[in-house]
Amino acid sequence: MTKKELAISETGFVFDPTTGDSYSMNAVGSVILTMLNEGKIKEEIEAEVTEKYDVDSATFENDYYDFIKMLSSFNLITKN
Repeated sequence: MTKKELAISETGFVFDPTTGDSYSMNAVGSVILTMLNEGKIKEEIEAEVTEKYDVDSATFENDYYDFIKMLSSFNLITKN
């Protein structure tokens, strides 16, 4: 789902070598993007995020889809 060329650091720095653009994100965003890059599905990501961070499923659901829209708008993810 993510562009395979993306370089994602553990500190939340993301570099897209195809455009030269770089981005930074918080810890939760970095976890989500990394898991997407690993091919994880939403349910696997939700389980990890709700367990690791203080967030309930409803909040995760809303924020997840907003984050996906943002990633899509920056062309960091592709549709399968």
